[in-house]
Formats: sequence, structure tokens, C-alpha cells
Amino acid sequence: MDLQNEKCVMVIDETLPTGLIANTAGIMGITLGKEMPDTVGPDVTDKTGCSHRGIIQFPVPILKADGAKIRELRKRPEYAELTVVDFSDTAQSCKTYDEFIDKAAATEEDTFSYLGIAICGPKKAVNKLTGNLPLLR
Repeated sequence: MDLQNEKCVMVIDETLPTGLIANTAGIMGITLGKEMPDTVGPDVTDKTGCSHRGIIQFPVPILKADGAKIRELRKRPEYAELTVVDFSDTAQSCKTYDEFIDKAAATEEDTFSYLGIAICGPKKAVNKLTGNLPLLR
């Protein structure tokens, strides 16, 4: 993987409360770490000898959009070369993973409300999809 030419962004529904925005980013970040382990750098040691776990080796801007735009992004056909992680109200409402499995299996995709989506891959492709979205502040 050419880390110099990779980009990852998270697009989160700007209307969510702060706690849910943080939860959405955290959950998508954990899944991205699983899906893209080569992007996480080695552990580092500080001057005092304390070890710190490796983190992703490039920035991950958090962008904002409304739910309709996130849904539009989720349905784009360009995803063949990208890693995409979504987080929905269906997932967020479940207390256990088994409950999520069952609920997702019984829910039509077009009724999911997406709280956020993470998109990672070649910079050019990610920029084409998300380059016009503002930062979440």
C-alpha cells in the first residue's frame, strides 16, 4: 500500500448530537483499523521510555453532510477500489451484535438512516467523492 497516495475521510451527519458524532467516528475508526491494518504504524516510545500504540499514518478529516448526502455517497458505484464503512441508525440502536445481525437481516437497506460513512483509498478517488464537503467543526 502506497500510504503517500492514500486518503481516508469520515463523513458524519452534521445534525447529530456531539456524543453520537463521537460514537459514530469511533466505531467507524475501529472497523477501518480492522479492514486496513497496514495503515496503522508501529508502536512508538517517548523520551521517558513509555510505549504508545501505533496510530494511522495519515490524517483522517471528519467532514459533514446531511443524511441524504451520506446515503447518496453510500450508493455510489465507485467503491470497487475503495474501503467503505458505514454506520446506521439500525446498528446504533442495538445493544448487542447479535441484535444488530438480526435487525439488519430484517431491514430493507433503503430504510437505513446513515449516521456516517468512512471512505478510504486512492486520494484521487476519495477527493472525487468528497472534495466538495466541508469539515465538521
